[in-house]
Amino acid sequence: MTKTAPERRPKAKTPYKRYFDAQNDTEQDDGGLKHVKVLSKNRQNFTGDFIKMHATPKKSRPQKPVVKRKQEDEEPKPKRNPIPEEQLKKYSRGEQVQPKGVKTRHFKEQQTRKEVYLEYATEQAARTELLHLETAGQLEADEGETTAEYRQSQIADNVDLQSSAKHFNLNMEFGPYQMRYTKNGRHLLLGGRRGHVAAFDWVTKRLHCEFNAMESVEDVQWLHVPTMYAVAQKTWVYFYDKKGTELHCVKRLNRVNRLDFLPYHFLLAAGNSAGYASWLDVSMGELVGNFNTGLGDIRLMRHNPRNGVLCIGGGRGVVSMWSPKVREPLAKLLCHSTAMTALTVEPKGQYLVTAGLDRAVKVWDIRMLEHDKPLTHFQLRLPANELDVSQSGMLALSQGNYLETYADLLSGGGSGSGERLPYIRQRCDAFVHGLRFCPYEDVLGVSTAKGFQSLLVPGAGEPNFDALEDNPYETSKQRREHEVHALLEKIPPELITLDPQEITGVDAPTLQEKIDAKRKLFHVKAPRINMKSRHKMKGRGGSAKAARNKQIVKDTKRKEFIAEVREAKKSVIQQHTTKEGGKKKTKAPRSVLDRFKPKPPKKQKS
Repeated sequence: MTKTAPERRPKAKTPYKRYFDAQNDTEQDDGGLKHVKVLSKNRQNFTGDFIKMHATPKKSRPQKPVVKRKQEDEEPKPKRNPIPEEQLKKYSRGEQVQPKGVKTRHFKEQQTRKEVYLEYATEQAARTELLHLETAGQLEADEGETTAEYRQSQIADNVDLQSSAKHFNLNMEFGPYQMRYTKNGRHLLLGGRRGHVAAFDWVTKRLHCEFNAMESVEDVQWLHVPTMYAVAQKTWVYFYDKKGTELHCVKRLNRVNRLDFLPYHFLLAAGNSAGYASWLDVSMGELVGNFNTGLGDIRLMRHNPRNGVLCIGGGRGVVSMWSPKVREPLAKLLCHSTAMTALTVEPKGQYLVTAGLDRAVKVWDIRMLEHDKPLTHFQLRLPANELDVSQSGMLALSQGNYLETYADLLSGGGSGSGERLPYIRQRCDAFVHGLRFCPYEDVLGVSTAKGFQSLLVPGAGEPNFDALEDNPYETSKQRREHEVHALLEKIPPELITLDPQEITGVDAPTLQEKIDAKRKLFHVKAPRINMKSRHKMKGRGGSAKAARNKQIVKDTKRKEFIAEVREAKKSVIQQHTTKEGGKKKTKAPRSVLDRFKPKPPKKQKS
């Protein structure tokens, strides 16, 4: 019998081979040619190249080189448009850190990688400006007209219904009033001098709470969330919630005239009638700073949003800048030769605007305090009693019951003596006591002796908001998450300085300081020894013995000091020689068994 060989099982095909065979069997042309997709050995990289092969049997199929064929209908990839340099500078995070001074290779690579990420983030932020579809528009007057001639009723009639509803008046009898908007511009807080306090959503006109404090109210201020606010009453500062329930009474803040809040530091700043500046950490309930500024009654106070420094104006025309951890002013700026009447800081923290009894309004660059001259200087008919700057750089000022806004005041440089035309004029029904631009809205809030007015100022607000920073449409869940994130990212009060970039630097001693330290070490004198011998009974020792003992103690102390100085000199000299000549070779200790070691070969003389 003849034995037949057992049938062999076909090997299982890999996914790559199954796909290749399926493509080989199915894809055929009318002319007997097949298009076979070629896969690279690396399965993750798929090459979309096609090659032509004849439909011959597999064994006799000739191998031909791979020929790439360009598709005629293939469109070229669109090139990225270059980003303008001005747009890149706007989102730049400063100059790049050079990795030359980094010692180890690991941290040098880490620093270069970090700079690449920062450069990419800057480029992406500049490109996302294309997504900002909303643009800030302003009023444009016809020939022979000015925008200051337009009344609020005309503006409200020519805008959409939603915007026209933002123009309204509130007549109240417990004035004069102070007012504040929240950081996202959604809620409004009003406080009357005769005790009236009201908080409401001014967009929907929904009232949160309204009550009478039964004593005079000096100022009001929102805290980090729109559910809590502080009221500076006649004697102390009180905290209330959204429904008007009293949460706390801070008796250490007494007779306060002005309130301000630092949102990134969670600090409530207060200035009282005795000249004390105080900073209360609302997250812990502790006073982180409380000292007398020596400026008298504090009526003008604003914080710089860029660095958190408190700017306080006085009766001598000087603006002083304060930090909660320093008892002396960080800087002083002489702005006016007369007493100041108003001051404000731009939302970006670049410019300071002041007004005095000399009827002058001056714009200063806070980043360059060494320059004595203001950027802009112009005169008014009456002294300005209130000032405020919007997010787009518009300036609003009031002179009694007369109100003006200027659109290009911060952008114009130099001190001009010519007349400047205002952007919008408005006459109020009573004396103006408070003036604030609403964030992310073209609205100017004015609190007077008889109530509150909401005026339309086209182009005043920032049209595009960052929902992770300030969201006017946030829900209660988003508000809670934002509060938690803000607490985790809270900046300590010790970092409040004039230049916020100082924290990134290293406090390294200069070369002159090192030289002075070495000189002091080599020329230091021995300390003076004052020895007091104890009183002994009569007959137990004479004056000669006491003097001898004193001299012995002095000699031993002097010898110890000389030995310490010698050791310090040796260490300094040794460090200096090792730095200059490299590593110094240390001799091994000699041993008795060294005679058994083989001697090194002698060098032959040539």
